[in-house]
Amino acid sequence: MTPASLRRPLALSLGDPAGIGPEIAVKAWSALKASGPAFLVVGDHDALAAASPEGERIIRRVGGPDEALEVFPHSLPVLDLPLQAPVVAGKPSPAYAEAVIRWIETGAGLALSGRVSGLVTAPIAKAPLYEAGFGFPGHTEFLAELTAGAPSPGPRGPVMMLTAADLRTVLVTIHIPLAQVFSELTQARIVEVGRITAFALKQDFGVESPRLALAGLNPHAGESGSIGREEIEIIGPAAAQLRAEGIDCMPPQPADSLFHADARREYDAVICLYHDQALIPVKTIDFWGGVNVTLGLPIVRTSPDHGTGFAIAGRGLARPDSLIAAIRLAGDMAARRAAGAAA
Repeated sequence: MTPASLRRPLALSLGDPAGIGPEIAVKAWSALKASGPAFLVVGDHDALAAASPEGERIIRRVGGPDEALEVFPHSLPVLDLPLQAPVVAGKPSPAYAEAVIRWIETGAGLALSGRVSGLVTAPIAKAPLYEAGFGFPGHTEFLAELTAGAPSPGPRGPVMMLTAADLRTVLVTIHIPLAQVFSELTQARIVEVGRITAFALKQDFGVESPRLALAGLNPHAGESGSIGREEIEIIGPAAAQLRAEGIDCMPPQPADSLFHADARREYDAVICLYHDQALIPVKTIDFWGGVNVTLGLPIVRTSPDHGTGFAIAGRGLARPDSLIAAIRLAGDMAARRAAGAAA
């Protein structure tokens, strides 16, 4: 794939302007301006200028994606949708919420219309959004709602995938208390995640014959029912159903031996059953370079696998590694989708 040659830029929604989003956007542009993939920031011009060591000299207001593609090698293009309140770095506020939501909506709209090749989202802070009336657990669910009416070539999500180095993990349950995982875990949900993951591995990652691993819930994957029966009653039957549908899926495996280097060569993605089961190995393998991908959407969407970084915002200390990886992955995915559509 050659994301640098994409005919349309990516959109990058700026995230919480009081966090590290503006700083890492500027740093990502500096790293990618020569090689691409090109991206257009959807956000506030002044927030970007304040986060740039060179000030507004390298920040360029543009009217749309076509102009962004032209200026990207020389300036960071921004579709300027201004904030209505001044930004204080490191100080989140519900006063920014309306703009943050609008930036996400605009980026998703550009992707749905085909004017950009995909959407990358900088981190948001959920608490100030909730204070302003935001009704979604996070980006993933909001984007699923925004894209719900659009046609999709495969099974619909959303499903959260985390990638780092040679590891991909997908989540059956996401941001719920651990005590609720047992009641939320169903055969149907595991099968749904497996279908979406297998399709996405083919469409977006170029894996012709996807191999899925499936983590057990209990120690030693239940030890034949002596340490829990979920593997026998729910997880194992889900794996069997996926295999019956032609999807290569292992029976549930002990999670403590699924993520070492030799094990990772045996599969293309691991279906994990709860949040930390998926995120701990990804962040251990590559803490700075992990990427969050939303599968099952009609648009490409990636995000850095970290938060808003309020504690270091405005100090010039934020590392852009994860955002750069997210932009590059979005470019690769978009190029594969374009090639598939052309074929």
